[in-house]
Amino acid sequence: MFNFTALPPLSLYIHVPWCVRKCPYCDFNSHKSPQEIPEQAYVDALIRDLEQEVPLIWGRSVQSIFIGGGTPSLLSAEAYDRLFSAIRALLPLQHNAEITLEANPGTVEAGRFEAYRNIGINRLSIGIQSFDNEALKALGRIHDSQQAIAAVETARQAGFDNFNLDLMFGLPGQDEAKARHDVETAIALNPAHISYYQLTIEPNTLFYSQPPVLPEDDPIYDWQLANQARLAAAGYQQYETSAYARKGKQCRHNLNYWQFGDYIGIGAGAHGKISSASPQQIERRVKQKQPQTYLDTAGSDNCLLERSWVDEKEVGFEFMLNAMRLLDGVPTPLFQQHTGVPISLIKKPLAEAEQLGLIEHDIHRLRPTEKGQRYLNTLIEQFLGA
Repeated sequence: MFNFTALPPLSLYIHVPWCVRKCPYCDFNSHKSPQEIPEQAYVDALIRDLEQEVPLIWGRSVQSIFIGGGTPSLLSAEAYDRLFSAIRALLPLQHNAEITLEANPGTVEAGRFEAYRNIGINRLSIGIQSFDNEALKALGRIHDSQQAIAAVETARQAGFDNFNLDLMFGLPGQDEAKARHDVETAIALNPAHISYYQLTIEPNTLFYSQPPVLPEDDPIYDWQLANQARLAAAGYQQYETSAYARKGKQCRHNLNYWQFGDYIGIGAGAHGKISSASPQQIERRVKQKQPQTYLDTAGSDNCLLERSWVDEKEVGFEFMLNAMRLLDGVPTPLFQQHTGVPISLIKKPLAEAEQLGLIEHDIHRLRPTEKGQRYLNTLIEQFLGA
């Protein structure tokens, strides 16, 4: 039985499902945008969706908002202003809440940055992926290197001092020099945060059915180590598998995910996880994925594509799946606080993972070892069926 003495922190995720063009590597719920995005109707749907979620989290304050996609920067600042007014009327939003918007480089979207800043968005996550034009073409991106750099400069001029750059490695045609150039260019732009991760080929993507030629794994790993060292030397501390930040600039929203916090999910295909004290349970909710279906059903029970409850046998695995992505792990008491079950539930796999040299733990902290970080999948598998 679950036994929550206090509920985990709460965040809000908002999904915008449209992109100018679907990238061949993307497995997120994104769809080619119509000639005219139904902006007003979609904001109306998001508000109805949120109204339906509020009874599940009544009285709890929201510490962060993340607007992901798709390409959220396709919607105007006016649309978000109306949405934020509704959010503030429905939810207690912490005065210092982190509010992140994902944005793709491009002159039309970048020109909106100042308006976004003025309505309360205080963090951007800019999807650069690479500063190499050939790599960008291979990835199906609609921007070039100059537009990427211009977007960052526009963000800074608009008053954003807290922004993330998304960067990928192991790209088609990439070698060590090109991978290093991407990292050096990102560092020179002086973002607060860099997400640096390897291109992986996911099912249900164009790259899965038509795989590109990628560099070999061994040299990719060598580049990764060298570039991680370069990021560290430039003041970017790695705090998660693929996240690097200047001091105090870790992404609070993502930290809540990795620490097994709660989150409401609104928008087409959005996921949510809500713990409750009465009844004592953890519920997962997924909204309709197709934009038109979502528009038609938002605010009704038909908007729920999936609804499930986390089992006691699953909760230890789910917690560790997230928490072990953090290089410094989590405080040991957080396990019981955020899962509602005692840590003794995973006593056996903890001991086995420790024996394999994958994890360190005591009454104060649970953390992956350096070996556990490298063989993260092996570490997580220890807790399957715990």
